[in-house]
Amino acid sequence: MTPKGEGTGTLDERITGALVGAAVGDALGGPVEGYSPEQITERHGGRVHGVVGPWNGDDWPTARPVAPYHKGDGHVTDDTLMTHALVRVYATVRDHLDAYAVAEHLVPDLMTTPRWIPELEAEALPLQRIFLAEKWMVARLHYGHVDPREAGAGNIVNCGAAMYMAPVGLVNAANPAGAYAEALDIAGAHQSSYGREAAGVFAAAVAAACSPGATPRSVVDACLALAKDGTRAAVEAVCEVASRYTDFESALVPLRRAVAPFDTVGPDYRSPSLGARRPSRLHSIEELPVALGMLLVSGGEFRHAVLGSVNYGRDCDSIATMAGALSGALGSEVPHDWAKTVAESSRLDLDAPARTLAGVTREIFDRDVRRRRAHEAAYAALAGAPCSG
Repeated sequence: MTPKGEGTGTLDERITGALVGAAVGDALGGPVEGYSPEQITERHGGRVHGVVGPWNGDDWPTARPVAPYHKGDGHVTDDTLMTHALVRVYATVRDHLDAYAVAEHLVPDLMTTPRWIPELEAEALPLQRIFLAEKWMVARLHYGHVDPREAGAGNIVNCGAAMYMAPVGLVNAANPAGAYAEALDIAGAHQSSYGREAAGVFAAAVAAACSPGATPRSVVDACLALAKDGTRAAVEAVCEVASRYTDFESALVPLRRAVAPFDTVGPDYRSPSLGARRPSRLHSIEELPVALGMLLVSGGEFRHAVLGSVNYGRDCDSIATMAGALSGALGSEVPHDWAKTVAESSRLDLDAPARTLAGVTREIFDRDVRRRRAHEAAYAALAGAPCSG
């Protein structure tokens, strides 16, 4: 894989790079999530340059606001837990997914199968770790029996659906429009408004990053061709600013300033405004535009993109998850020492989901080809074949 990730690598390498990269970004961002760049610098005596310990040190089990989760020391968060859960759904269905697959497979997976939860340092149901915006799916789909395509309506509008949509982009590798449509359907069970839109656009970005010869700019262009309303405006504004920088340190403040008009949370991430996370055609989640901005600033280089995302603060585990997936899909190498630390600390085989998804992706593509050829034959018969002789 090339250091700058100029769209190189086989399908298997792209899928591995994206999923391992997403997990590593998640783990690096987790311990500083919710804080400002200034607070991060003060706490760590400078910028974060790799895996760090919990914000409150050994007091993490009782310290607020992160208790009772052991964020840091290479532990992945709910972003990775949800990403791997979606891979398991693909492995079960072995075809494209929709909102009904969330109700029939993802929700039961979260509710019934204990798994190792790194931040809890115990085996538990994933349901016991995921955030309230994800537990919403369980309440609405399992207990409320809501139409899966409409279950996301009423939930807080955040990055909850977007953060685990990388597998959708990988299954639709090099087909951003297909990834966008599939992710929008899936995310309807979880989110609405610009939260759902971000899920579609992030999946499209990952699919675009898998295209041969892809670059950070081509990924952004693919997003702009599909994104709607405030999400499109936010991506355009942030990426226009990002194009002026080649170093994340100088880009931190300008990127935040560029996304602020579209962000409903407000300047204090831990004290959201009264209008925070409500549906709107004018707004956007913060995480996706900033991740795309960091992809541009870094030139697609994994380490630079992820560290920029981590040191941005705020919801930086999700920003770094997205930036890690995108730069990994472009072909930029995930540092081996980071991946090894995260895998060992989280007690996860980070390569196994990638191997699984690569096999499923090939099956789905073969099925798509058969379906497309059947449609072509049917259309030719309808349109009338030209007379011979």
